[in-house]
Amino acid sequence: MAAAFLLAAPFICRAQDAAQSALSSPEAETETIIVSATRLPMPEDESPASVSVIRAEDLEIKQTRRAADALREVPGVSVAQTGAPGQLTSVFTRGLRSEHTQVLLDGIPINQGLAGLFNFADLVVDDLDRIEIVRGPQSTLYGPRALAGVIQIFTRQGSGTPGGEFSAEAGSNSTFRETLTSSGAIEKFDYSVGLSRLDTDNERPNNQYRLSSGIANIGWSPNEQLRISSLFTYSLADTGNPNSIFDPKPFDNFLTERWLIAPHLDFKPVDWWEHKLIVSYDHERQVNDPNDDGFVGPTRALFERTTVDYQNDLKPASWLTLTSGFFYSRVNAGQERPFVSQLFGPQPTFISDHTEETAVFLQASVTPFKGLNLVAGGRFDHFNQFGDVWTYRFAGSYLIAKTDTHLHASVATGFSPPTSQDKIFGNNFGLEPERDLGWDLGVEQRFWSGRVAVGLTYFHNDLSNVIGFNGQFETLNLGAARTQGLEAEVRVTPATDLTLLATYTYLDAVNTSAADITQLPGARLPRRPRNEGYVSVSYLWFKKLRTTIEGKFVNAREELNFGGPNFDIEDYAFMNLAAEYEINPRFSIFGRIDNLTNEQYAEVFGFPALGRTAYGGFRIRF
Repeated sequence: MAAAFLLAAPFICRAQDAAQSALSSPEAETETIIVSATRLPMPEDESPASVSVIRAEDLEIKQTRRAADALREVPGVSVAQTGAPGQLTSVFTRGLRSEHTQVLLDGIPINQGLAGLFNFADLVVDDLDRIEIVRGPQSTLYGPRALAGVIQIFTRQGSGTPGGEFSAEAGSNSTFRETLTSSGAIEKFDYSVGLSRLDTDNERPNNQYRLSSGIANIGWSPNEQLRISSLFTYSLADTGNPNSIFDPKPFDNFLTERWLIAPHLDFKPVDWWEHKLIVSYDHERQVNDPNDDGFVGPTRALFERTTVDYQNDLKPASWLTLTSGFFYSRVNAGQERPFVSQLFGPQPTFISDHTEETAVFLQASVTPFKGLNLVAGGRFDHFNQFGDVWTYRFAGSYLIAKTDTHLHASVATGFSPPTSQDKIFGNNFGLEPERDLGWDLGVEQRFWSGRVAVGLTYFHNDLSNVIGFNGQFETLNLGAARTQGLEAEVRVTPATDLTLLATYTYLDAVNTSAADITQLPGARLPRRPRNEGYVSVSYLWFKKLRTTIEGKFVNAREELNFGGPNFDIEDYAFMNLAAEYEINPRFSIFGRIDNLTNEQYAEVFGFPALGRTAYGGFRIRF
């Protein structure tokens, strides 16, 4: 009843105060500039790719604390969290594997670990400006791991008078969270910084989670043509690992420490020529102790990477932009397992992998007349272990101004190299990259001066060279898979302070090979829901009270059965409710209830998600 009132009341009561507050949302016609679709800034409604953008304002309105939770609203993207916050959190784009999505932070690849994927468990949204999600093969622009798409996270760039905010909250399961953010500019220097601390015990024994995070973007601009900056990040996560409900582990513990430093150089000597250079070094350390699995015992893992990314944008004519560049990456990954069992023959106590990659790419963006944007590109990657990879991409969009209709289509190839885990655990360094041929076709129609936007996209992926198991503890290039489906999105802003969003994904993802013993031919790929839906409604009352209610529905999932038919796992639906009241422009109080209906469900079979939880706190702006 309360939820129904919240949904209906905005149409009954309309605030008359025209003054803006810190809780206000942008106007419906605000133009969003994106970068990830072509490596060039362009309006979102001119993108030749399927793109979704989540802004900092959206995160604040919904009181989203982690990037993974923000992604649950995006069509074509599925999130699977292994239980409570702090546990392994994977993202599947268009039904492909989690290591097939390249995650970037200000242009820097941050997929890590032996498995080659990015664990979203510890990525908080402090000091973020926006998240861009580009679906479809993007290897031509971003190389390895971009086979399914790209998720790029952008930090804030400080400007204006320095300011910031402090917030603190507490709630269920002995949860406490504190954040401090600040940004601004002082003469030629700009900065933004975000710090946070989270402590929670979650619901199960040995499920505690402690996370300390910090991020900073600091720059110097001696003139309008040049900016020299650097990104710094650090996180330390300490989690209890209770394992599944069928095999509880009361003492297992996992510690992960990450840090990154990445100097940037942006130089635009003339209007038609621009250079961008990023040099980054990131480091991840993991300690799993006691790792109570009865086979490996305590382990320590180390991952380090150095990358160089250079981009050159040349505009020889008003209708043509040439983007070229090169990329270099050096990765060292290793794991020490001093107590590994020798029951199955001699097993190494230290495993490691060294990978080097060098790449060059070229893209042409052509706008022969207003509204039409055509993109074509190619890329060559060379690896020290398995040789060369070529990829290409063709994409286009057309904006019909008279009807405000945006058409877009693309066809591209992508690749995902074998992970360190694939190579060293399977004792096979002769693996070839997994490959994909993907295409999509979409339309977005706007009505009512942009206050209503309806989008629909069809996508198709053919995956080959799939890496799998042959039943003899070996990993091989065994088979193929196919994913296809529909992505739909509706955004409505009937009034300045009222926003409605609904998204839906239909996914058909199946194995098409008989060689991989973990999957029968024709079996649906595990943990890929056939149907996913999301809806949210947000309203600002009297320019003082922001309320948001959101719901998520997930249907028709299967779990892996290793050689037998996959088995169905339960559907689920949950609702979240959030509210924030601005006492004055510098002070507000907030609260939220997650899983309002206390739904009992698991995104990964055997690892229950949290039940109903409630949190409250305050925010001070300075």
